[in-house]
Amino acid sequence: MVLPDPPFCCATVMTCPMRRLSHAASQHSARPPVHNGKTTATLRHNRTNQSLTKLREACDGGCGMGRLLIALWICMTAACPAAAGAWLREKGHGFTSASVTLYRFQGAYDYKTTAYAEWGMAERLTLGIDINEQPGLAGHALIFARYPLWDLGTKGRFAAELGLGAHHWLGDWAPMGKLTLSYGKGLETRWGNGWLAVDTGWERRSGTKTNIFKLDMTAGLSTARRIDPMLQVETAYVPGHPLFWTITPSLLIEGSKGRTWVLGLERKSDLPGSLNIKFSLWREF
Repeated sequence: MVLPDPPFCCATVMTCPMRRLSHAASQHSARPPVHNGKTTATLRHNRTNQSLTKLREACDGGCGMGRLLIALWICMTAACPAAAGAWLREKGHGFTSASVTLYRFQGAYDYKTTAYAEWGMAERLTLGIDINEQPGLAGHALIFARYPLWDLGTKGRFAAELGLGAHHWLGDWAPMGKLTLSYGKGLETRWGNGWLAVDTGWERRSGTKTNIFKLDMTAGLSTARRIDPMLQVETAYVPGHPLFWTITPSLLIEGSKGRTWVLGLERKSDLPGSLNIKFSLWREF
């Protein structure tokens, strides 16, 4: 059966305001697997001082276990939004997202935040910014551009995205770049219309000794109901380490004035036995 594009997509080729999927495959980017040896930043925030101290000691020691601990921590804390997949923002329209994730690491509670925005600069060009911060530890700031590659009609569409900016680890900033190839397709299910987005990415951060490869999948519904489900499966591969993964089932709660509230539970391979709470606010304008 031929499946049509989701009804929330506009007719213009590769430009889609999407009622629900704006920041669809959100929040998982692997962190640099190897630290460059600089650990001079002041450790702040008492709530995570014990955990950060352990990371710093491991980094100074240079042992394999310390390197792995740093890789796990970085993969947990740097959640770069995977943008809107293969769909572009309609010219003259925009989208913003603000998120906070609460988690527990080695007995201490902490949080990470993200801010994301995109704007339809032209019919075939979407520009945006992506900011992530784990207070006192790691973060990044990126400017990105998304451009359509192929529109296959009911079979889906492809787009490419290039991001340039900087990242920091314990206050030490360095350049970074990211290249993403995305596939998106509208779905028709027994529960209503929805979408599927698949993002493959390559990331390079100066000050690290390796590349980061990512494969993320997001599927969700966009119906007339007030509440719809969404599922995200995010993976990151750092050479020399096991595959990192994150699974996040969420509820999309439609609000007024173009707002959507997102509430999810996040399970990560590098935090066995724990569930993180993720809360986001999306807004289209």
